[in-house]
Amino acid sequence: MNTVAEEGGVGGASNGGMLYHEVQESKLCAVHCVNTVLQGPFFSEFDLAALASDLDRTERQMMLGSVTGDFLPELSHNVSLDGDFSIQVLQKALEVWDLQVIPLDSPVAEPAQIDPEMENAFICHLQDHWFCIRKVNGEWYNFDSLYAAPEHLSKFYLSAYLDSLKGFGWSIFLVRGNFPKECPITSFEGSNGFGQWLTPEDAERITKSCNSVSRTRHGAGPRRFSEPNAQFEEAGMMLDDEDEDLKAAIAASLMESSPAVESQTGTSENENKNTSAEKA
Repeated sequence: MNTVAEEGGVGGASNGGMLYHEVQESKLCAVHCVNTVLQGPFFSEFDLAALASDLDRTERQMMLGSVTGDFLPELSHNVSLDGDFSIQVLQKALEVWDLQVIPLDSPVAEPAQIDPEMENAFICHLQDHWFCIRKVNGEWYNFDSLYAAPEHLSKFYLSAYLDSLKGFGWSIFLVRGNFPKECPITSFEGSNGFGQWLTPEDAERITKSCNSVSRTRHGAGPRRFSEPNAQFEEAGMMLDDEDEDLKAAIAASLMESSPAVESQTGTSENENKNTSAEKA
């Protein structure tokens, strides 16, 4: 029995029929992905950086005394300076809201493989890009932050689209649990510069307009589900030159959250260096 589908049969958040979408900022697609799963601007890049730091701290504590030599304590395994986060960070963020992130190819996700329409959300990942496919008010949407607006997916198209993504090498994760039912729109208004609330009609109008411009520019027909990497690759080139400020901010956030164990390790290393210098 799929209790998740029964609990969230209309896709969780309703927000008065509005859709929450975030347009790509620098390389913060993981932030956008988490927020569109939750349907509200619940997390910033600094929130995720703090979670990444906590995960790094745990990993360092586990690796102290290890003789494997394959763990560099000065590097983060969960966030890069340009804002790309690991799946563990996304899992940690969604756990705050009692949500589980499950690989779609795992046995526990088998019902979703057979009938994905009965679920509520999927996370997709390839290389450095994350995006969310989410059911809101009974309808499925692709909330890819590289798109100007959420793109509606029919329940028949959903299965074919997921299969297409898998065929192109994307990793897909199922999200299950108690999704937030409402996000007070007024309380979050203006909370970041890349989030927006759209009616389904506005989202459809924007999507049609963008597809029309794309067809005119490339002289081709509408984008098909068999070409899910095209916009990802095109937008990736546009984002490559962005954001020394973001790198500095992420680095500062990691330093502020740096674990005590790291400081102790650093102190020990300094003492060893001083001892060596004295002997020399």
